[in-house]
Amino acid sequence: MDPMLLLKALILGLVEGVTEFLPVSSTGHLILAGDLLDFNDERGKLFEIVIQSGAILAVCWEYRGKIAEVVLGLPRERAAQRFALNIAVAFMPLAILGLLFGKTIKAYLFNAPVVATAFIVGGLIILWAERREHRIRIESLDELSLLDAMKLGLAQALALIPGTSRSGATIIGGLFFGLSRRAATEFSFFLAIPTLIAATFYQVYKERALLSFDDIGMWVVGFVAAFISAFWAVRGLLRYISTHDFSIFAWYRIAFGFVVLATWKLDLIAWSNP
Repeated sequence: MDPMLLLKALILGLVEGVTEFLPVSSTGHLILAGDLLDFNDERGKLFEIVIQSGAILAVCWEYRGKIAEVVLGLPRERAAQRFALNIAVAFMPLAILGLLFGKTIKAYLFNAPVVATAFIVGGLIILWAERREHRIRIESLDELSLLDAMKLGLAQALALIPGTSRSGATIIGGLFFGLSRRAATEFSFFLAIPTLIAATFYQVYKERALLSFDDIGMWVVGFVAAFISAFWAVRGLLRYISTHDFSIFAWYRIAFGFVVLATWKLDLIAWSNP
C-alpha cells in the first residue's frame, strides 16, 4: 500500500471523526479535505462514506448501555418502544429526500463555493438560535413526542445541502423546538446511527464495483482514525455544552467559510467548482 495513500486515509479519518458529531459539517470538511489531498475522485468519495462506520461505532460504544436497554426492552417496555419509534420517524425525512434528490444534489452542490456558503449561513443561524430566548420544555429524550421527532427529522434533512451539518441541523433545530442542549445533542447522536448506517450500506452497494481488496489497508487506517477521533469528539462535546453554548462553532463556520470563498475567488487553491 502506498504510504502517501495511507497518510491521506489517516487525515480523512481524523477529519471525519472530529467533525461528524460537531455542528460544523463532516461532509463539507471531507469535500474540502479531499480537494486539498487530491483524493476527491469516485474512489475517494466512496472512502469518505465508508469511514463513517468508524464514527458510528464510536457512538454505539459510548451509548452501549442505552442502546442495550432499548433493544432488550422493545418487546415489553413502552419507553423503549417510544424511543425506537421516535428515532425511526426522525430518520425518514432524510432517507426519503436523499433517495429522491441525492444524485442531483451530489452533481450540483458538492463543491467548495456551496459548502463555504452553507458554512456561513449555518453559522449565522447558530448565532441567531443562541441569542434568542431559549425556553426549554424537553429536558430528556424520554419526553420527546412523535411530533417532536418528526420536526427534528425535517431539520436533519437540511443536511442534504453539503456544509449544512447533519448534527448541527438537528441540534440547532432542537433548540428552536424547545429541547435542552444536552437532549438535542444526544438525540443527534442516536439519530446518526441509522442515518449513517443506511448511507454507508447504500453507497457501498451502489459503488461496489469500486471496492478492491488492495484498499484494505486504507479502509482500516481510515476506520480506526474515525473511531478514535469520534469517540473523543462525542465526549468532549458533551462536556463542553454542560457549561457553554454553540457560538464558538458558529464563529468557526463563518470564518472558515469566508476563507474558502476568498481562496476560491482569488484562485489561490484549486477547490472544486460548480
